Amino acid sequence: LGHARYFQVASETIDYVLAYMRHPNGGFFSAEDADSLAPSGHSEEGAFYTWTPDELDAILGEWSADAAAYWGITDGGNFEGRSIPNRIHARPDIGRPDAIERCRRALLSARNERPRPGLDDKVLTEWNAMFLSTLAEAALLADNDRWKSAAVANGVFLMENLRGANGKWHRSWQADATPQARHGALAHDIAHVVDAFTRLYELTGNERWLLEARDAADHLIANHWDDTNNGLFTTSHDGEQLIARQKDIMDNATPSANSTAALALLRLAALLGDDSYSERARAILSLLARVQPQAPSAFCNAMHSFELAAAGTTEVVIPGVNRGFVREYCTTWRPYSVLAHGQPMDGPLWEGRTEGNAYVCRGNVCLAPASNTTELAERLATSDPT
Repeated sequence: LGHARYFQVASETIDYVLAYMRHPNGGFFSAEDADSLAPSGHSEEGAFYTWTPDELDAILGEWSADAAAYWGITDGGNFEGRSIPNRIHARPDIGRPDAIERCRRALLSARNERPRPGLDDKVLTEWNAMFLSTLAEAALLADNDRWKSAAVANGVFLMENLRGANGKWHRSWQADATPQARHGALAHDIAHVVDAFTRLYELTGNERWLLEARDAADHLIANHWDDTNNGLFTTSHDGEQLIARQKDIMDNATPSANSTAALALLRLAALLGDDSYSERARAILSLLARVQPQAPSAFCNAMHSFELAAAGTTEVVIPGVNRGFVREYCTTWRPYSVLAHGQPMDGPLWEGRTEGNAYVCRGNVCLAPASNTTELAERLATSDPT
């Protein structure tokens, strides 16, 4: 949408996770505690992140009133007598003024002197893969090499620490004295891995990640698919024998395993040119469609999959290394498209492709090759289903 504030919020959130929630080897920790040591010497909820006008006065001096007004810091507070800084009513098309940015940096420096909250140092496959999907997409769109390096490191971490030698995925890894993976993965975990690795492939153009996405998808289907009624069971076939095996189909605070898998499999099918994955995705969507009318708000993530299945996927192929073509592709968000670039791979998507051109296809039908960024922009505009 081009709003400065949206990018600001996204980039600062990513940078926070990279700065404070990252294991040295690339995994991302689960959470911070709500409580931390307050100036009173007691542990209090929100002590690390909340402020009072007096604290702003001591740090910012003459700028404290402007900062307090900008972030809603009041004497009464909005949380137990203190204030959580917020911009709930900010216009999305206006960025942060320079003077306020200087105040933010001063407050951040002061906050870093406070005792930090405790850290939950579990590394969860599901949450890491969810963040990896976002990080890879953001790095591609923003052309941010630092984010790209962090995304690749996280992908490697997942492969080396959360997937066993037998190819089975685990749910968590603990950063303790003897770190090891624990607990068998659930469908949520692996579905998000498939999605994350397809996006990591789009970011890097390294076929390794597309092949890893395919392997994870095959593992997901082999171990969680319901051959009778379609869809994915939460637990694997060789997991604990339950009285009734559940299927996670409704999106809640996090996307459901089945809606995530549907989207990931549709994208994987387009990148590989393998309709067997899109057939699985459509079988999942058929299952979800039976329930969705009863509770539409519980299928928000699934709606993206329904839209992609209905609109069809645009495949953009850029052989070799061509930064200009990739940057043209990234001039806007393309939720109905997948990007294949780098070293050509086996498969129908790459047949007859030559370096120096870009190819835009829909449903195995390709437009004339684009030989420059202007032509690519025209092809992309023509193929956009919106």
